[in-house]
Amino acid sequence: MSQQETPMTPAHIWREMTAEQRLAAADALWSDSDSVPQQAEAVQAIARQLRFRPQSVLKLAPEKRARHLAALRTVPESLASRALVVYHLTSRRPMLEAFLDSLGIAHEEGLIAEGAKDTPDESRLREAAAALLAAFPAADVRVYLLTLAAQDPATWGPLGPLATELVPS
Repeated sequence: MSQQETPMTPAHIWREMTAEQRLAAADALWSDSDSVPQQAEAVQAIARQLRFRPQSVLKLAPEKRARHLAALRTVPESLASRALVVYHLTSRRPMLEAFLDSLGIAHEEGLIAEGAKDTPDESRLREAAAALLAAFPAADVRVYLLTLAAQDPATWGPLGPLATELVPS
């Protein structure tokens, strides 16, 4: 598999995100009550970076923890993965809905409905990605498509190369 065919991991996607995107993802992570294990990972990563004790990081205001997390270019895969998911579900939901609508995939506010897991063909994926690019910022579309490909390569794998082709980094 060539370098271009190798799917990006969530940590690679995190590194590629803009500072604003990482800050929005970090805010979403700290606000998500289901992300406690990843919040603990974030505390450890921030503590290492700042050379603080984890308890000192926990005493920081959530906004400050989010800024510190967003400033980290390297994070563990599980942390990046969860941050990307909550980022898209909180601040990018209209894009998720538009993408699934254009593919004709049943969903509930951007979450794919049970049993609606048919893999779309590449031509439909290309059309849906092009429609997203016409309606949303290119950097957001790229991160979304790469995230889908990384989270579920069996279903969304073709989106990785497609994202790279349509929106080069």
